[in-house]
Amino acid sequence: MPDQPVTITRPKTAAVRHLEQAIASGKHWFIALLEAIRLWTEDEESYNGRHYRYVINGEALDWLLLAERLSESVASLVPEEERLALVFQGRVPLRLTREQFKGLIGPAKYRQYLNYFYGVTVEEALVKAVQDEVRKERYARGRYDDDNLVNEVYLQVYGATRAALLKRFRREKGYPQLRSISLAELKEFTYWLFKYRLAHSEKARAASDTKKALAKLLASGFPDFS
Repeated sequence: MPDQPVTITRPKTAAVRHLEQAIASGKHWFIALLEAIRLWTEDEESYNGRHYRYVINGEALDWLLLAERLSESVASLVPEEERLALVFQGRVPLRLTREQFKGLIGPAKYRQYLNYFYGVTVEEALVKAVQDEVRKERYARGRYDDDNLVNEVYLQVYGATRAALLKRFRREKGYPQLRSISLAELKEFTYWLFKYRLAHSEKARAASDTKKALAKLLASGFPDFS
């Protein structure tokens, strides 16, 4: 009789065990989730056939991606509507102050959260805000197409086209120059763009751009614990 395939189950991490036990004891699942984030130790992992990269460059924490992974492990214990709203829309089920959020995930994770928030989330919002401005200017001139819109936006924000910047980023990182880009690489590229912009912009311009991006982001209702 041939050998039967062996299924190897990975032991639960301390973070997942805490999450399960805290919810079972009656703690609100979101509070338990943030405490579990504090206990989490891995920058990336493969789980259920998917590879997750939670921390960029060892310094920027994608807390919503980690929240997705952790909440999935206790999906049967969490209200599905609230879980999906957090994972896909960034909508938190409880109102927390910055200090409460920081206390729950811990100072180290909070610093990583800030790096990701400004380096990826706010940077994405800046590109969208400038894109809206460029499109509005085009409409005012009677132009209603989006031809070369992305390059015009990147030239305004970064002083170079997206293709040129992506090529430079990949060359610096030693990544292959592919036609496509994965979501994980896109987030890393955005974080690189954030640092590139700060290094190549005047302080006043950088501050003004960040303020513009924050206004765009907060208008969308995205949670800000910065």
